[in-house]
Amino acid sequence: MENGVSARLLADGAILRSAFCGPCFGAGDVPANNEFSIRHSTRNFPNREGSKPDQGQISFVALMDARSIAATAANGGKLTAATDIEFKTEPLAYNFTKEMYEKRIYNGWGHPDPQTDLHFGPNIADWPKFNPLAENMLLKLAAVIHDPVTTTDELIPSGETSSYRSNPLKLSEFALSRRVPEYVGRCKEIMKNEEARRRGQADPELIEILSKLGTGESVLSQTEYGSAIFAEKPGDGSAREQAASCQRVLGGRANIVREYATKRYRSNCINWGILPFTISPDTPFEYEPGDFVFIPGIRKAIENRQTEITASVISGDTTTQITLKCENLSDKERQIILDGCLMNYYAAAMKKD
Repeated sequence: MENGVSARLLADGAILRSAFCGPCFGAGDVPANNEFSIRHSTRNFPNREGSKPDQGQISFVALMDARSIAATAANGGKLTAATDIEFKTEPLAYNFTKEMYEKRIYNGWGHPDPQTDLHFGPNIADWPKFNPLAENMLLKLAAVIHDPVTTTDELIPSGETSSYRSNPLKLSEFALSRRVPEYVGRCKEIMKNEEARRRGQADPELIEILSKLGTGESVLSQTEYGSAIFAEKPGDGSAREQAASCQRVLGGRANIVREYATKRYRSNCINWGILPFTISPDTPFEYEPGDFVFIPGIRKAIENRQTEITASVISGDTTTQITLKCENLSDKERQIILDGCLMNYYAAAMKKD
């Protein structure tokens, strides 16, 4: 700025942006409809850019460095590598001033003040309380997705949701909104029934389901009720943890899948206390939202490092058994699941210290 370069770039039509997570969460610039757009980000899923350019292209990062962008601009907008155009480098002085950081950023390192209250802004909300894993688990399917792949952008859309990243309660309202619009409402109904169960006022439907399984009301106090998602292969795309955390905020307790598209999404599920179940490729899963999955002794199974767990699926008047796999969990990951989430895991560690 002090050298005048910024002013010259802006005058030529360039847009300056601070470094931030733009391509991943859809918070970047949006090309006009049907316009030519060149991107080097590989996260260009449907709706990610806010419009659908007919001529969108992905470029090698090597062609998107500052000099190549400058060469393209100098060549009238024709995609040009820096090596294909002659230019003269102007030596510019580099100036760093720390005043802007001192005025904008609080630095409390080395002199903490525990007595000072932390004030949340109007769009910042705390996380709800997440309970440890119960002895048994009753799940109700809130979404059943048979698409070959489910992206993180479908699990929690980008774009308009980005302004709620510090408000987990509000952000969760958008979960699966572009893929299964009924998902949030179904989860909220399940959460309401779980809260009633914890008060000793279990919904008659839960008692009826347990009766079909041959168990009585006595197990209600040891059986957590939550929602679950079935998907063939979820988690492709960006590593956003909100794809998992929004499920947990809505009472999600498990994913049942054929395969996880990325290790990162599976890890995010574990860190939020969501059980990362898989089923064999040849296991049929012809169940619908509203069907139940009962997993007796789930806590002991995790404690005892079981990799295969027998569960009962209740669909109408039919009860069938399936094998859920919970493989390749480290000791730390098992403890995170037992504690309910990574935050609970850290809080328990602090109490021990």
